[in-house]
Formats: sequence, C-alpha cells, structure tokens
Amino acid sequence: MGFEAQIAEWFVHFAYQPNLVYALVIGLMFASSFGLPLPEEVTLISASLTAFMATHPDKYPPPLNSTGSAVDPITLAAVCLFAVFVSDYLIYWIGTQSGTLLMKYPYFKKKMEGKSFKRVQKWIHDYGTLAPCIFRFTPGLRFPGHMMCGVIGLPRWKFCLVVGIAACLTVPTQVILISNYGEVILDVLSKVKFVVIIGGLIAASVYILLKWKNKKAAVPSS
Repeated sequence: MGFEAQIAEWFVHFAYQPNLVYALVIGLMFASSFGLPLPEEVTLISASLTAFMATHPDKYPPPLNSTGSAVDPITLAAVCLFAVFVSDYLIYWIGTQSGTLLMKYPYFKKKMEGKSFKRVQKWIHDYGTLAPCIFRFTPGLRFPGHMMCGVIGLPRWKFCLVVGIAACLTVPTQVILISNYGEVILDVLSKVKFVVIIGGLIAASVYILLKWKNKKAAVPSS
C-alpha cells in the first residue's frame, strides 16, 4: 500500500465522523493556544483533508459502518474560525481578569519576565493595535502575546477586531481551498515523505541530546 493510500485510509474514517472532527478541531485549537506544541496549520490541514475526502466519495468511499453523515467544508470552516477566535480571545480574557494575580505566582512571574514576554512588550509598544495580529502568526508568541494584551489593558474591541479580521482572512480560506484541492496536499506528502521522516528523526535526536545535556549540566558535580 502506497503512502498516499495509507494517509487516505486513515483520514477517510474521520471524514464520515463529522461531530468527532469538529470536536477535535475545537479541542486541539484550545490546547495549542495554551502551549501544546502542535501548530495551528497542522490541525487545519488535517481537518480540511477529511472534508476533501468526504466531498469525493467516488475516490474515497465511506467505510462500511458509516452512518452516512460526512464532514461539510462550510461547517468545518465555521467551526475552525470559531475555535481559533474564541481560543485567542480566551487567552486575552485571562490576561484582563487574572494577569496581575498570576504575576504573584513564581512560575508565571518567571514566564512573564522571560525573553518571550519581553519581546511581546516591545512589539506591543512598537506596533500598538496591530500587535495581536503579529502574535497570531508568530510561533511561540501567541500565548504570551495575547495574554499581555489583556494584562496591559488593550481595549477589547481593538483586540477582537484585529484578531477577528486576521482569522477571517486566513482560516476559512485555508479550509475551503484544501477541501477542494486536497489531492495537491496528498501528492506533496507522498513526494516529501522521506524528507519528513528523516527531518523528524533528526529533530527528535537533537531534542533528546539537548535534554540530556541540560539534565547533565543541572546535576551538581561531587
């Protein structure tokens, strides 16, 4: 069985379980907002591929135990937009309600005094209202950036307007495009699978090595 066929076989089971896909999208979006190391694009692309397969039953027939319902691209786009916007707003809201309280705890105080939060503060000072849009597309700064916007009291309507426009321009577009042209994604995956596998192994090896070196450096010498 080829790589594309293996991917299709895995995704097709989700393509005909729409409620599960919508729930997973919401859960993963919220989890990634709070630090889960899973890029938003991975969730969007994966969910959109299920919509692509659901709209092409001639190429990807439903499983025998299918109930007949399938992932709908328009509904999926709406769910993804909802999940992205609400998860961003939730972080901002936590900042407005509990930002100063969290600073009293050593863990959060250390985080907010770290490099990420210092860079966030600088960008908010430099870019003002546009800062939330920049945080939304900058890996590692989405959580501290949105929270700091709430802590410093960035007006709610400005945050919602900027983040909402950014999400509306990118999220539904990705979902609809991939839902209609998913075969391109599958073709690319089949061509770069070797590179992805090797890259993943190298990244995992480097991560383990760094963790080992840090752990070794933390052990006091006798």
